[in-house]
Amino acid sequence: MTQQHRLRGIFLASVAAMLWGISGVAASSLFTLNSRVTALWLSEIRMISAGLILLIIARIVGAQPLKIWRQKPTAIRIVSYGLLGMIPVQLCYFEAVKYGNAPIATIIQFLGPFIISLYFLFFKRITPTRPEAVGMIMAFFGTLLIVTHGHLNSLAISPVVLFWGGLSAIGVATNTLIPRPLLPKFGALSVTGWGLLVAGIFLNIFGPFWQVTVHVDGPEIGLLIYIIIFGTVIPFLMFAHALADILPTTASLLDAFEPLAATVFSVTFLNVQLTSYDFFGGALIILAVMVLSLNGHKMLHFLRHLGMSEN
Repeated sequence: MTQQHRLRGIFLASVAAMLWGISGVAASSLFTLNSRVTALWLSEIRMISAGLILLIIARIVGAQPLKIWRQKPTAIRIVSYGLLGMIPVQLCYFEAVKYGNAPIATIIQFLGPFIISLYFLFFKRITPTRPEAVGMIMAFFGTLLIVTHGHLNSLAISPVVLFWGGLSAIGVATNTLIPRPLLPKFGALSVTGWGLLVAGIFLNIFGPFWQVTVHVDGPEIGLLIYIIIFGTVIPFLMFAHALADILPTTASLLDAFEPLAATVFSVTFLNVQLTSYDFFGGALIILAVMVLSLNGHKMLHFLRHLGMSEN
């Protein structure tokens, strides 16, 4: 791997993370501008549109997206990926943004890697290393600062925001673990495209988007297009290409740009007010994830043991 390739991978992963972060800010703006836009409606539109686009791109580049449905185990896993991975990481995140704000929702969702570590600890008996344990403690205190603002007898954010944000963090874990066996065989484009499409179609059982009267025009259309194209399709493609040039641990570190971008854009353009507790707690969580990413040897060993290669 040349230095040029490494720099290209770092650039692509960094920009992808920032685009994901800004998509939360765009969603927050859309909720503010149009009260009829719900997290459910937005998730359905986003996942169905982005899923179809990714599957079309997969077919154009020579992949065979339909192959994933030819075997029952892979079909079951892709459905599980959509329902248990994509729905919480997309819908629950937007719910947290709607009831709270993009920076807090993104920071809470950023706890996802620690959910994975806890899964390995309790279900696979893989104990964390000392740096990983320190990272977990840092993440715990960072979350505590954001949730309580230093007052342990009261909550500084709404319980509903904490609820949806927590589910989105769990979604990050399931969204990472469930599809991994499929990626080497079917490719990231097909797997992600079907995951999004399955999730979007399933959500329409509870509230078909075409039955909801939502009139969007002007800036609202621009925000919707951004969320679908620049907040989903393009960053996914950039991140997938980045993984060909840099290590997954490096890519995980660069994910820190997502909450940073959400915070900077929310404070600058939406006048979102964050306290010093929010900033300090968010910084602790970001640093904790960096510690986990730099010291994830046991996790990588476990994934390779299951045949879940990184690329």
